[in-house]
Amino acid sequence: MKSAARIRPAAYLVLLVASLTAPLVFSNYVTQLAFLWVMVLFALTWDLLGGQMGYNSFGNIVFFGIGAYACAVVQRDWGLGYAPGLAVGMLAAAVLAVGAAAVLGAAILGLRGHYFAICTLGLGIAAGELAAGFDFIGAGSGLVTPVFPGEIDERNLVYYYLFLALAAAAFLTLRWLYSRQFGLGIRAIRDNEDKAEAMGIHTTRYKIAAWCVSAFFLGLSGAGVGNLIGFIDPRDVAFAASTFGVWMVLMAILGGSVSIWGPAIGAVVFHVTQELFWTYLLGWQRVALGLLIVVIVVFFPQGITGWLRTRWPALFGNVPVGAPGAAEGDAEAVP
Repeated sequence: MKSAARIRPAAYLVLLVASLTAPLVFSNYVTQLAFLWVMVLFALTWDLLGGQMGYNSFGNIVFFGIGAYACAVVQRDWGLGYAPGLAVGMLAAAVLAVGAAAVLGAAILGLRGHYFAICTLGLGIAAGELAAGFDFIGAGSGLVTPVFPGEIDERNLVYYYLFLALAAAAFLTLRWLYSRQFGLGIRAIRDNEDKAEAMGIHTTRYKIAAWCVSAFFLGLSGAGVGNLIGFIDPRDVAFAASTFGVWMVLMAILGGSVSIWGPAIGAVVFHVTQELFWTYLLGWQRVALGLLIVVIVVFFPQGITGWLRTRWPALFGNVPVGAPGAAEGDAEAVP
């Protein structure tokens, strides 16, 4: 709808200003806000496979953990100084994460449905156990990352804007990919992979490419999170399958895959709700989180954006045929 198209630039500008000024307005919550953008990254990268392509992966946390350890080892062993070490470490994190996604993808992306989901769940758990037994990266004792050369508040601001930039880059990259032939290919796989193959689509290539894109951003985010926390535990941080690994799925489902905004909205709602639970329901926060999961599954099976689109389609630039004000060319496709 043309009116919706005119509103979007103003909405983007408001979002940009709010994102840039949030740590200045809420200076006591900069760390929580930084992790908000990490959650957005988690949801966006999981939705690439789980929502857009229909492959429910519980192993994306592997690439996050690889990125965290790769960056920390480069910073520890290469003696480059904090900023150069972080830059080179993040590059190494991205390269190793993408390489792991390409190798693992070639090995297991031939699996489908529950078999693929269970296999990736095993990957996440196995990676944590392997890291916990590897002395080079601290084994079960974990790995301490270099100390930031400045005040804590300054460190929090640096990583807030780093994660904001990564989330924005992931959003724009995925939005561009979804609007190209790549987007058509992965949605064809989701709708019917056998028919997609019969039409000549190299489905395995698309699946590996999608996993590599997810791994790229997850590796970078893992490198940043390890430095922000200051300590990498193999099971509770790097390969936290029971927390980060599950939250990726929940946030994407909560937001919905109707548009690329769905996972981002789901991440914001989930993270804010979780922080409120930890603040006001300490001791009962896991019970409340479990109830939230039930609410998501029962009342929002299509996610928040799916629920909104059903009731107010004009918000998404889509007007039902024959509706008042509908005209040719008014409807705007939303990836």
